[in-house]
Amino acid sequence: MIEAKPDAPSSSPPSSPATRQADGLSARNQAFREVLEAVGDFTLFALHAWGGLFRGHFSRLEWFRIAAEVGNASAPVVAITGAFIGMVLAVQAYDQFHLIGMETSLGAVIHMSLVRELGPVLASVMVAGRVGSAMAAEIATMRVSEQLDALTCLGLDPVHYLVAPRLLACLIMVPLLTVIADLTGMIGSTFICVGIYPIDSFHYWRHTREFVAAWDVLTGLAKAMVFGVTLCLLACHRGFHSQPGAAGVGRAATQAFVHAFVAILILDFFLAMFFNSLYALLWPEVPHRLA
Repeated sequence: MIEAKPDAPSSSPPSSPATRQADGLSARNQAFREVLEAVGDFTLFALHAWGGLFRGHFSRLEWFRIAAEVGNASAPVVAITGAFIGMVLAVQAYDQFHLIGMETSLGAVIHMSLVRELGPVLASVMVAGRVGSAMAAEIATMRVSEQLDALTCLGLDPVHYLVAPRLLACLIMVPLLTVIADLTGMIGSTFICVGIYPIDSFHYWRHTREFVAAWDVLTGLAKAMVFGVTLCLLACHRGFHSQPGAAGVGRAATQAFVHAFVAILILDFFLAMFFNSLYALLWPEVPHRLA
């Protein structure tokens, strides 16, 4: 009787170090290529949208509707957020300033922080969460239901028709919402510092007038304009490139907010560096002011 020989184990030979290194390089090259493709696609999309804005290829009534929607949807949230941020800053900073006898300087520190950084960032984040996600979901739904193809069949450019009015609305409304965040934050901090804590109102506002200048307000509004344009383009881009189905619409809305939030923080850093350098270039003899 002949015994059957056991089959040899079917295991592939271990890959060599050179093969593993080649596979790693290929994976990195693929990831780098995907990043470049995504950046290039978004850049072309943004240029296409700006072209529609400059040429006026959009409905003025649609722009007015979207601008009113952006303002009405975000103004209450921005006002509440700004007021409580101002109050929290006052509560947290009072003890430290009281220890060194500089309570009256709280107004300058808090108001400068609101005007330069917190106002533009908070207003933009609120708009990205409330309006940006809605824009992405709306356009993604139009893509799933083939309404974008219908616009093309009617001879309309979907990017010009849909993105340009939203871009202009965010360009105008986000700075206005930033003003609301700044004002409510100042009101909230003043209520805590002057109304609850024993800080003299005259010196409180005198320090504010001394340290918060027009440059601070202008840089904050300029940041808000950049943030508004960025979050709108990212939201619309996600909507145009959404996956089919209800899951794709939800994923587009989520990605729109996440991408906009990260982009706002990154742009805030680079804009701060830019405005610092610009201030030093324009007024080299004046003490340096942080943006």
